[in-house]
Amino acid sequence: MAHHLAIIGYGGMGSWHHQNIKEHIPEITVTGAYDIRPEVEETAVKNGIHFYHSLEELLNDPSVDMVTVATPNNFHKDLVISCLEHGKNVICEKPVAMNSKELEEMMAAAKKSGKLFSVHQNRRWDKDYVIIKQILKDQTIGSPYFIESRVQGSRRSLDGWRGYKVNGGGMVYDWGVHLLDQMLDLIPSPVVSVDAHLFQIFSEEVDDNFKAFLRFENGISALVEIATNCFINQPRWHMSCTDGTAVIEDWECNGKMVKLSSDEKMEWTNDIVYTAAGPTRTMAPRPVHTTTQLALPEVKTDWANYYKNIVDVIDNGADLIVKPEQALRVLNVIDAIFESQQTGQSIKCHI
Repeated sequence: MAHHLAIIGYGGMGSWHHQNIKEHIPEITVTGAYDIRPEVEETAVKNGIHFYHSLEELLNDPSVDMVTVATPNNFHKDLVISCLEHGKNVICEKPVAMNSKELEEMMAAAKKSGKLFSVHQNRRWDKDYVIIKQILKDQTIGSPYFIESRVQGSRRSLDGWRGYKVNGGGMVYDWGVHLLDQMLDLIPSPVVSVDAHLFQIFSEEVDDNFKAFLRFENGISALVEIATNCFINQPRWHMSCTDGTAVIEDWECNGKMVKLSSDEKMEWTNDIVYTAAGPTRTMAPRPVHTTTQLALPEVKTDWANYYKNIVDVIDNGADLIVKPEQALRVLNVIDAIFESQQTGQSIKCHI
């Protein structure tokens, strides 16, 4: 079945959606775009699509059955609900809403309309994340107990609306929503506490760096960090498991696993080992023959799989991969992150 899609918000991400669909999703044709900025019309027409001069014109176009919303965050709720009420299937950029209550309204509208509603959490298909999922699935290094996920840079800038509180700017909403979505997808257990530290190093209105510590009911703990003021980056992933450690250094997925290869127990001895750290027994080097270094697993993944799943859901009744209920969990955690920062305390919860 051929689908016609219109984009609301034809800026950087909106035009990216257009190009991505055009190159990878033959079942979808992007036919038009709407943006409140009149100067965008020239770009849309140059790219071969119709420019709608009002939201009503788009909503009342019967040829459009799918809409992607790629506006600043504070406009998402009203636009998504309007599209659903007019019988459109809707994909919304992340974060889907400013808080969990807004998303609940959107989900109610989707249920009433009977139309598809999903959030563009494309980083479920990031290669580094899929590698971590594969390691856990294979239980290569045992069961996880502490997972660290970081994205760090040093640009010291928040692009456009991302620097304004009214638009839902800041790093928790911008990058944090991706890392939190990955972590909640990775760990199938409720979050029972959230402790967050948000910083404003250079931004006047919103967080430009943050750290969030999550505890899960199944005993796993996780650290999620976004930094825009870091000049020596830490690994993208560092995962501690019962039988080894995995590290992914960067976006190129350089990294390794080190696994226990021997059941030889490190017994207490009377001999003190002298190291650069001083005399120690606990932190003495482990004998080399008791561990094995392994390469990270090979995986294949593609951001285009997000839209391929959307088509498969509409045409064939497939299971939706990025569900609104999952986005609601993420926003509930984000609500707890802001509460933790405001109160200066760890927030007890069951999310």
